[in-house]
Amino acid sequence: MDAIDEKIIAELTRNARVSQSELAGRVLLSRNAVRQRIERLERQGHIAGYTIVRAGEDTGDVVSALVLVHRQDRMRGGDVLAALKSIPEVVICEILSGDFDIMVRLEAASLERVRSIWENIAQMPGVRDTVTALTLSSVVNRRR
Repeated sequence: MDAIDEKIIAELTRNARVSQSELAGRVLLSRNAVRQRIERLERQGHIAGYTIVRAGEDTGDVVSALVLVHRQDRMRGGDVLAALKSIPEVVICEILSGDFDIMVRLEAASLERVRSIWENIAQMPGVRDTVTALTLSSVVNRRR
């Protein structure tokens, strides 16, 4: 699996009913190339099926983590923010006051994917340090 496969899986995780042409636009491939990749991912077992999730249900299939990021230069860290916006598993990215500059919430399909994203963030130019915490359980999850 490569980075494009990861993006396809992330997009399908968000919306399994997305059309192949819309998905192709999001991952910058042709519709035919996306179809072939999805078929290969299904054959290889990376996509085992599609399901219905009712609103309000927590399936527990998502690994969540908080990554606190300390940039080298708080005032000129736009490259870090742009890079974080491009990661499909980043569901929240907020600029903070205090010791750390950015708080990122990840929701990924596996612990391995969280580790991979954390490594990418830690190696970004402009990132000085990170602290990562895995979510063990959710007590309150209010939608606004």
